[in-house]
Amino acid sequence: MSSIAARPTVAAAVEPPAGVLDALRRLRGRATLGDVVSATGMPQDEAESALKRLLETRRGHLEVSDSGELLYQFDPKLVARDQEALWVRFKRAAWAAFKVGFKVWTAVMLVVYFVIFVVLVIAAMTANKDGDRNGGFGGRRGGFGLGDFFLMHWLLGGSGWGRGSLYYGDRHAKRLPKEAQPPFYKKVFAFIFGPEEPRPTQAEKDRSVLQLVRARKGVLTTAELVEHAALPLHEADEEMGRLTGAYGGDPRVSKEGEVVYAFPALMKSAHGKVRVREPKPAWLRLEYPKKLTGNSGTSNAVIGGMNGFNLVAGSAIGLGPAVAPATAGAVAGAAGAVLVDPLFFWGLGVVPVVFSTLFFAIPALRSFALARENRERQRRNVRRLLLGLVYQRSIGTVRWLSVGEAVRHVTRGLGGRQDSTRGVAAAATKELEALAAEFDADVEARDDGFRYRFPGIRRTFVEAELMRRRLRLQDKKLGAIVYSTADTESEATKRDLATFDRELAGAEIDLSRYLPSPGKVGYEEDFEVVMDEAPSRAVRRTTASRPLRHRPPGRRGGSWRPR
Repeated sequence: MSSIAARPTVAAAVEPPAGVLDALRRLRGRATLGDVVSATGMPQDEAESALKRLLETRRGHLEVSDSGELLYQFDPKLVARDQEALWVRFKRAAWAAFKVGFKVWTAVMLVVYFVIFVVLVIAAMTANKDGDRNGGFGGRRGGFGLGDFFLMHWLLGGSGWGRGSLYYGDRHAKRLPKEAQPPFYKKVFAFIFGPEEPRPTQAEKDRSVLQLVRARKGVLTTAELVEHAALPLHEADEEMGRLTGAYGGDPRVSKEGEVVYAFPALMKSAHGKVRVREPKPAWLRLEYPKKLTGNSGTSNAVIGGMNGFNLVAGSAIGLGPAVAPATAGAVAGAAGAVLVDPLFFWGLGVVPVVFSTLFFAIPALRSFALARENRERQRRNVRRLLLGLVYQRSIGTVRWLSVGEAVRHVTRGLGGRQDSTRGVAAAATKELEALAAEFDADVEARDDGFRYRFPGIRRTFVEAELMRRRLRLQDKKLGAIVYSTADTESEATKRDLATFDRELAGAEIDLSRYLPSPGKVGYEEDFEVVMDEAPSRAVRRTTASRPLRHRPPGRRGGSWRPR
């Protein structure tokens, strides 16, 4: 399979002529291709190309009028897709600056003060015992020994750890070779600020979507993008607009008024016919709960123990009103140094105590934001699980789905893998109602509650499949002719009837291959998006009559097994 060249970022994308922007502002962001052509005097193909570029760089999407005309709908202010509020950017910059400063402080404080306090304690103990002024570690007088080498190697990591490499947590580290294990200081920073967040490029985020386009023969609809990414429908519309501008999409309107997006350029390969494996749908890529530190329990115990020792030692040696004078005198006598009281108080008391307190306080405060984030992740997982069930009930024969069935499916799918499963029933009901509103579902009230049908989803998939058969982009040739200007009236009528018959046959189209693994649930790590291969581990679903158990998300294997 030939690789797809990375597209420029939103900021780097080429902007269309200013005349197009001015025209759209006058039209309040809503226009047809004809509106833009008449307002600018540009040739039609140039105007269309400019509008597609705008879909990539500005917030907007495509709509279809009652007459079947494509409408370009942009934000009236033509806001850039990556634009953020000034306050949001300021908060992020301030937090980043604080993290950098505190990390530098940490590099000095945690280890250096730990060593200083150990030396002082041992020196004091030695002085009190036999008056040996050499003190220190076994009477050491200085110099750089083998112990220092191993200490620096442990702190900074081996030669296999690349400069600038990111530490995504212990689960990611277990996948790395032994020589590339993260250094200790990375785990210290993760203890305070959490594991580093993956920062995928737009090309990396688009990779699986482009694989989906190729697997589905160059044709995609918004409903199919929702199946893959679990975006709300209005956000999926926006995203399809961006993909259209970024990757040469060709939006088309089906007979049923559905917008179907064709990407002919993505179906060209240097290796003949494109054969791509279908990427995993949203319910096979659930999100793990985020971890506070991402470290192993052993690493957290070592780091917490070192900082706790500094906190106690700084409080006792530097600040303790009863202990400090006696200790200071003992240490000064043992080390042969002249300690000035203010320097002793601030240098060995206030500074390490303040630092050690912040060292514990920052992750404690972060835990509140982390709890909110994990609740949001659980909500998104509920939506993904419901999408699997809704699509399963809609792609083949459209069947009713009750609220009770949805709640049981979600509860079984979560399987205790989230931090908390309380409120799952309410969350599942709310998300099912949201999906019903997005897809204009049929609703029926019964004695045992509401139930829903989603015929629009099947209709969208059928329209996409019919478009694939007509375009045959995988074969790079046209399908059956559905319209010709050379047709006589009788020929046109005959052709229309034949087209209608083929579309009626859509009721018998087998769409099951577009619903991979409807009976499975899987999880995907955040960092897998930036990896070359992202094999999320699928979880096999057994029959509902057999209870399931699971392993917690941090353990390897992670599959459910019947009791």
